[in-house]
Amino acid sequence: MFIDVLVAEIGSTTTLVNAFSGIAGDAPRFVAQGQAPTSVLEGDVRVGLRGAIADMQAKEGWDSLEYGEMFATSSAAGGLRMCVCGLVYDMTVKAAEAAALGAGAIVKLATAGKLSEFDLMDLQAAQPNLILLAGGTDYGERETALFNAERIAESGLRAPVIYAGNVQNQTHIKTIFEHAGVPCTVTENVYPKLDLLNIEPARRIIHAVFEEHIIKAPGMEHIRDMVTGAILPTPGAVMEAAQLLYSEIGDLVVVDIGGATTDVHSVTAGSDEIASIQTRPEPFAKRTVEGDVGMRYSIHGIVDAAGLDAVAEAAGIAPARVQELVDFLGTHTDVLPDTPELAALDEALASYAIRTAVTRHAGRIEEVYTMMGLAYAQTGKNLMNVERLVVTGGSLIHTKNTGKIASYALYDPQDPASLKPRRAELLVDRKYILAAMGLLSKHYPEAALTIMKEELENDGLAE
Repeated sequence: MFIDVLVAEIGSTTTLVNAFSGIAGDAPRFVAQGQAPTSVLEGDVRVGLRGAIADMQAKEGWDSLEYGEMFATSSAAGGLRMCVCGLVYDMTVKAAEAAALGAGAIVKLATAGKLSEFDLMDLQAAQPNLILLAGGTDYGERETALFNAERIAESGLRAPVIYAGNVQNQTHIKTIFEHAGVPCTVTENVYPKLDLLNIEPARRIIHAVFEEHIIKAPGMEHIRDMVTGAILPTPGAVMEAAQLLYSEIGDLVVVDIGGATTDVHSVTAGSDEIASIQTRPEPFAKRTVEGDVGMRYSIHGIVDAAGLDAVAEAAGIAPARVQELVDFLGTHTDVLPDTPELAALDEALASYAIRTAVTRHAGRIEEVYTMMGLAYAQTGKNLMNVERLVVTGGSLIHTKNTGKIASYALYDPQDPASLKPRRAELLVDRKYILAAMGLLSKHYPEAALTIMKEELENDGLAE
């Protein structure tokens, strides 16, 4: 069997391979999928990759398999650990965080202002693979970024640095790190003006640095020789898919509920009706990661956020029994919902996972008191007019009640200040191909868009 393109998603626990044909023609299509345990602990991730390909062959009954190109995303080796340092938390720090998260990184630490001795201790403890240094609008404050650059250079940390702050500091900061023997890449300011975000240049550089990092995972250096093009972080690939899909269908929110985290991606400029009261600019394409909300490893975080009684009521199970099951699932993370009781609990947990994650991602209308009296201000991302909700993750795609669960992402009249979507058409990634489509879009955007339009299942309105 000959396949045009294989896309491998090398995760921390599972390696997934998707096969596509007709990529260069008028009828690109999804062909098959295989999976196997990721083999980082065996010292060579190629073992898991070959296992996933063999699984696909066995499922399809193919005696042999040849392919034209292979692309890969990865979150193996713990993904890309980043620390961000900026000037003001609500401005340059948040902008730097948005760039890092949008690229698919894990932000282990964020600091604002001049680095203290304790900040440096935290920075060293985080063991970042990459540091994003920002601070100051262009032609604004300079001292803090220079001070932080000198402290980082003197700290003994050898993680590469990206500088994305005040343009006036670029040469000085690059010289500081060159003298210390620390790799430093300079790019455009993530916050060049008080009312402007500019995170895309930093995001692109993070992707490039990620590839240099990821090949250090056992066996990944050989994977680099097998694939065409760059290896992207898996969440970064999902963001690429979301942005491509936006070009066709408009504003959207993507929710991915995993075992350890729940990721939310939104692509929207918001709405004009309340733009006049927005206090800070928000990224057009934004990703947030809820590290305390996941279906197994972070299962207690869902209950903590929602309340035990709320989860119990949604599942139709007594609270004491819910607590017992949650404690069990939190330590037996590979257990699937193979009984009616566990299926009901998983649906309730997924419902509150999506509610918690989208609520945190979305902005709010807040009351503020000024010299003129009471006023209203928008903080965070306005999702009110988003009309497409794309969902993925095992708990959402392997259930008949996806629409019911997804409805928890929508506006709740009991929380009138929230800027969550009012109503949305539901698209379900049943075959779990969003990350693959994001990566494919870097090489064959038209084919990736065609396949997504074909494979994303329209589940009607989530309301």
